[in-house]
Amino acid sequence: MKRLTTLLPLLLLGNSPGATTISVELTGLRNKTGMVHLCMTAVPKLFPEGCDKDPARRVVSVKTSDAGTLVIPDVAPGRYAIVLLHDENSNKKMDKTLFLPKEGFGFSRDAPVKMAAPKFDAAVFSVTAGKPLRMTMKVRYI
Repeated sequence: MKRLTTLLPLLLLGNSPGATTISVELTGLRNKTGMVHLCMTAVPKLFPEGCDKDPARRVVSVKTSDAGTLVIPDVAPGRYAIVLLHDENSNKKMDKTLFLPKEGFGFSRDAPVKMAAPKFDAAVFSVTAGKPLRMTMKVRYI
């Protein structure tokens, strides 16, 4: 039973009736070095720092030189939020100096960063059954 409980979120996310595609166009990349990592979750308490802990997360990683529009296929209807990292040194983590990011980042709906990363509700968007979704995400640097 435990295995079914673990697999259920994965089954619900991909290849479900009404699944669609999300296309994310990136703007603002300051260079073509490293990787771009995108993580999408439907779990508010795991956004943005814990996205990688969501077993049903959707991830896209590409070389920055190949980044332009990232595609997330077979997305089930629901509410999601995306966090993005321009990992310039390809170490798969956000490098910081005095708690400030040294690398680029972005959030769906261009959610603003104030004293901390935005909450899920600021970045959330809805996916409708069978309706492809296109969005633009701006990569920001501090």
